[in-house]
Amino acid sequence: MSLITFTDRGLYCRQADVYIDPWKPVPRALITHGHADHARYGHKKYLATHSAIPVIKHRLGDIHIRGINYGDSIDINGVKVSFHPAGHIIGSAQIRLEYKGEIWVISGDYKIEDDGISEPYDNIPCTHFVTECTFGLPIFNWSPQNQVINEINAWWQKNKDEGKTSLLTAYSLGKAQRLVQSLNPEIGKIFTHGAIENTNQVLRDQGINLKDTHLITDEFTHKDYIGNLVITPPGALGSNWMKRFKNVSTASASGWMAMRGTRRRGSTDRGFVLSDHADWKGLNGAIKSCGAEKVFVTHGYTDIFSKWLKSEGIDAHIVSTEYDGDEGGS
Repeated sequence: MSLITFTDRGLYCRQADVYIDPWKPVPRALITHGHADHARYGHKKYLATHSAIPVIKHRLGDIHIRGINYGDSIDINGVKVSFHPAGHIIGSAQIRLEYKGEIWVISGDYKIEDDGISEPYDNIPCTHFVTECTFGLPIFNWSPQNQVINEINAWWQKNKDEGKTSLLTAYSLGKAQRLVQSLNPEIGKIFTHGAIENTNQVLRDQGINLKDTHLITDEFTHKDYIGNLVITPPGALGSNWMKRFKNVSTASASGWMAMRGTRRRGSTDRGFVLSDHADWKGLNGAIKSCGAEKVFVTHGYTDIFSKWLKSEGIDAHIVSTEYDGDEGGS
């Protein structure tokens, strides 16, 4: 019997009686990271990395959750369980389970490039690898982060020179903090939507040294934003909340900006290709480096990506899950 089975509640380890990122309530859940499609309310007990717990509790409220350090192992009924950096967002993990020669790594969401704020991705050798493929097409080929950040800085500076407010959409957990930490604060101030600033405060409270940001409130007028940068979740575009800004240039930072037409569908002026997920090369590199005998692909271009892996001589299988990998903009 395989160590991991795929059930209608989530990925299940029968020997340890635990689920990994389950989407229905279960007695014991191992959680890879705090995004809503992986960390859900209703489980009796949770286990996650120490650095992921504050955001998970902020989002789910009063839950029974235990922390673990990266690389530490615990024994659950003979199954050796450990968490390892996934590079996706702060606190994100790949979960390794070992029992009688089988080694499974459930990677959750991950990216290979070190973004300067998340714990960098760690390659974990295994016999079975469960991988996302959100961007599992050859067209997704990320430029280095510093190149993209320079493009955003140049756009912001140009807008400032023209007396405009720069409004950039990014998911409130992960992408927003990555931008705050990477962009040039000498250009101007960084203002944030409440959903982002609340997350920023949770991270600051756990000791993460984020650069200064300013919560958007009714105390400010549209003149206060001129020349400065506003970071907001994508859902705020077109809402009444936007009426406080005048003469705005809008942009989105997302992996989906690599696809023609996506920027138009997002109703923004500019699109910057920046993702918290692995691109085509990253996915293939991670799979080959781990040396897995079997690979299971979830959420994304599963059909195309699994066929590609098979053509490369890899024993690949599609797994149906309720993860979406969307990050609110990816």
